[in-house]
Amino acid sequence: MNPTELSTALAMLRDAAPLVHNITNQVVANLTANALLAIGASPAMVQAEEEVEEFVVQAAALVVNIGTLLAPQRRAMHLAARHAGQAGIPWVLDPVAAGATAFRRETAQDLLALRPAVLRGNGSEILALAGEDGGGKGVDSGAATGRAVAAARAVARREGVVVAVTGAIDHVTDGTRMVTVGNGHPLLTRVTGTGCTATALIGAFLGAGLPPLTAAVAGLATLGVAAEQAAGAAAGPASFQVALLDRLHGLDGATLAARARLG
Repeated sequence: MNPTELSTALAMLRDAAPLVHNITNQVVANLTANALLAIGASPAMVQAEEEVEEFVVQAAALVVNIGTLLAPQRRAMHLAARHAGQAGIPWVLDPVAAGATAFRRETAQDLLALRPAVLRGNGSEILALAGEDGGGKGVDSGAATGRAVAAARAVARREGVVVAVTGAIDHVTDGTRMVTVGNGHPLLTRVTGTGCTATALIGAFLGAGLPPLTAAVAGLATLGVAAEQAAGAAAGPASFQVALLDRLHGLDGATLAARARLG
């Protein structure tokens, strides 16, 4: 993938200002919404099962994140994902801690069967959805990159989705092609919700009309480049989070293309 495609992708997102419907977890909702606003999208955090079907058809994309999963939210996720699929609205699934409990694993598998455009998770989460032991600790990954990448290819082929495995190096595959993204900073692991933010950014690029592989790479590269810039202005995790939003807001296509490390 040519880095210049990222500049075009960012311009498309900002021109479209897509409405992104998020059914996400309570820990990350604020950061997710602010990151979407900063990059140029419009967030909506609509989660009631009584209205998600009606609302999702107004959105350009849907983000489903199972981080703080409750039964009513699970029902809302299924309703929204099914309705999005029927309406041709792309959506992205973040299977937070999918291997930690049977409830999470079953929820993630059921949602994956509804065919998201992109599945974004850490190595342990992707391994769990591939039917393997991911060895995670709660929401944190304990998986070796090589195993997770092989599992990502298998899940992508089996389910017909683009799979993004995030870590020190991100790997994005449609089961045939593989793109790596080498941007990021260790401070991303010291602020809760940055992985969920990556998922939301992917949703924004999907909502701007980008193909799933391109949207996933663009979302991850955008967060990674902004994080590298933010780290230079930060004294620690708190100031890093603020700087990250500023850098997402100020990021331009030329900088994104020049600094993205794709493989």
